[in-house]
Amino acid sequence: MTQVIAYCDSQAEFDKQMEALHADLVEYHQLYDIYNDYEGVNNIKTINDNAGVAPVKVDQKIIDMLDEALELYDTTNGQLNVAMGSVLAIWHDYREAAEADPSDADNALPTQEELEAAAQHCDINDIIIDHEAGTVYLADPEMRLDVGSVGKGYAVEQVCQAAQARGLESALLSVGGNLRAIGEKPEGPWAGGVENPWDSEAGSLFTVELTDCALVTSGDYQRYYTVDGMRYHHIIDPDTLLPAAYWRSVTIVCDDSGLADALSTALFTLPQEEGQALLDAFQAEAMWARQDGTILYSPGFQAYIRI
Repeated sequence: MTQVIAYCDSQAEFDKQMEALHADLVEYHQLYDIYNDYEGVNNIKTINDNAGVAPVKVDQKIIDMLDEALELYDTTNGQLNVAMGSVLAIWHDYREAAEADPSDADNALPTQEELEAAAQHCDINDIIIDHEAGTVYLADPEMRLDVGSVGKGYAVEQVCQAAQARGLESALLSVGGNLRAIGEKPEGPWAGGVENPWDSEAGSLFTVELTDCALVTSGDYQRYYTVDGMRYHHIIDPDTLLPAAYWRSVTIVCDDSGLADALSTALFTLPQEEGQALLDAFQAEAMWARQDGTILYSPGFQAYIRI
């Protein structure tokens, strides 16, 4: 679900800005889609379909996003790996099967052997980008890209920067819960709610003030299924190949929506001390929600909280 609130000098200017913003969002959605084909568009699915076959000529927007993802792989010591699609696809398929038939608990979970076999096809070095030719090639025929950890946030950031270049000075964009503020409202900072990860019906834990920055949360309550009372969510730890077990949710505030998206995923798979080191490297702030109902904050996070 996408929502935009914006202030413009006239209705005509508002309509112009919203039309351009919507067109940008549609373009990025199609380019970064791993499930669907679009006429005349080479997207991430096209790259996956040609793994081990041939390089694919792609839009520069795909190459730019993958370049950033490769840098983040190095910075996060492999915690954020867009080459993990083969493993993530297994969990995706099992989750869909369990949702379709909740009674079949015996076949609801992948085996460790199945996951480890897929993990043999997640080497980031098998992503071959030819910047001069504008192509992307997956050297491993069994490799699959999954850009869910960075693609949406990166797209939101690029869309907002383009809107600002067109003259938009005050807006709040929400794409699937990823918030990115452009400037402020006339009366002050924008406000974004941090969802209660223990009780989705209880409303927000609190609101966060946002000015030219992003607010992104990753949580185990967003996409999951339950087997024998155990929750299996969509954020997979690359070390164990199982759903990460450190936190209930991780919320990031920083200047860049793409970075916020990536950090929320990476920190979800790390203990707090290692996560804080990443925050320090990127000048970002975080809130960690534990399974037991307690909350931890990075040193500067609480300054954003609106009482």
